[in-house]
Amino acid sequence: MVPSIADIRIDYRLRSLNENEVHADPVVQFKHWWDEAVRSEITEVNAMTLATVTPEGRPSARIVLLKGFDENGFVFFTNYQSRKGKELEENPHGAIVFFWKELERQVRIEGGIEKVSEQESDEYYHSRPTGSQIGAWASPQSDVIASRSVIENNYSALEQKFSTGEIPRPGHWGGYVLRPSMFEFWQGRSSRLHDRILYSLENGNWNISRLAP
Repeated sequence: MVPSIADIRIDYRLRSLNENEVHADPVVQFKHWWDEAVRSEITEVNAMTLATVTPEGRPSARIVLLKGFDENGFVFFTNYQSRKGKELEENPHGAIVFFWKELERQVRIEGGIEKVSEQESDEYYHSRPTGSQIGAWASPQSDVIASRSVIENNYSALEQKFSTGEIPRPGHWGGYVLRPSMFEFWQGRSSRLHDRILYSLENGNWNISRLAP
C-alpha cells in the first residue's frame, strides 16, 4: 500500500556535526561540504532554492543553479526582468538553501544580493551553449504568454538572426551575487535530533553557535 504522507520519514544516521569540528570561516566550511557533495556525484549538486521577497513582504522561492562562490559570495544568473529580478530590485536581500539528501545535509545562507559586473556576466554568458544564449533573448521570463509557440517562434527568428557571428548578451540578463551575513549548516541525526551550527556575522566577525533542532 502507498504510505500516507504523515508516515513518510527517514531516520538520519550518516554523520554528526559539532562546534569544535567546523572551520572558523563559514565559506571554508561550505567548501569542505561542497567538495564532499561533488565527490558523492549528487545530481545537479549546484541546485539551490532561492527565496526573495515581494514589496508587500510576501516570500517567493524557486530553484536556480549556483555558478560560483568564494569569499565574496554566491553567484547565480537570470533574467533581470523576471519576477525574482523585479523583487530583488525592490528588496535586495534573499536566502539560498542547498539540500544534499545523499549526505543528509542542508545549508542555509542569507544576505544582501547585488548584480555582478557586466564583465562577469559577459564571460559567463559567452561560456553557455549557443541554444542557451539564444534562449536568454527568446523568453520574456515570468511574463504571461499566449502559448509555447510564442517562445518557439521567438527562438526560431533569433536563431536566424544570430546564425553568424557572436551572440551579444542581452542587457536584461546577467548575474547576481549573494553576500552572506548568515550560514546554517544542518546535519541530519537520528530521532530528529539534528545538528545545526549557525554562523552570524557581527561587526565583521563570524560568531558560531548551536541551534536546537
